[in-house]
Amino acid sequence: MFISFEGIDGSGKSTQARLLADALRAEGHDVVLTREPGGSDGAEAIRRLLVEGGTDRWSAETEILLFNAARRDHLERTIMPALKAGKTVVSDRFADSTRVYQGATRGDLTETVEALHQLMIGIEPDRTFVIDIEPRIGLGRGVARGGAEDRFESMGLGFQETLRTGFAALAHADPTRVRLIDGSGTAEEVASRVRATL
Repeated sequence: MFISFEGIDGSGKSTQARLLADALRAEGHDVVLTREPGGSDGAEAIRRLLVEGGTDRWSAETEILLFNAARRDHLERTIMPALKAGKTVVSDRFADSTRVYQGATRGDLTETVEALHQLMIGIEPDRTFVIDIEPRIGLGRGVARGGAEDRFESMGLGFQETLRTGFAALAHADPTRVRLIDGSGTAEEVASRVRATL
């Protein structure tokens, strides 16, 4: 299977991706845990361009191109080889992030995002979990985490609220693939909700 985790910044999706990968490994599955942007050498180099620097560093259109370049490298070098080898891939973000972050929130670029996705990526995860939390909580976690990768958190609470709405709309539009998971409570409580849904 190819499983992705999505959500606003600070939602806990990275933790949940790791916990699910650990649980599946404990059951004997061969699991590749990866992330976006990143997950391959080339994509990790592009990641630094995207998540560091000022909020106005790139236009939404340029971001879409950079994310697709990173995703294509990730797909060719990590995701597809693992799936072809019969492994389970768990990814912290995939194409749905671009649909919401750039397509729906930074100008109406939904058609551009979808056209590039079909042209350059062409696959969807088998199941996507959106970890849903209050934007104020997520933003607080992101700020507390610190570090240089704070470009999207720097766009403020209003941006995070718009992201949450975008991810909820995605789950509503594609309920077979995308499942909204209540992100409140402990990491273990959220993990049990993810596992029950899977």
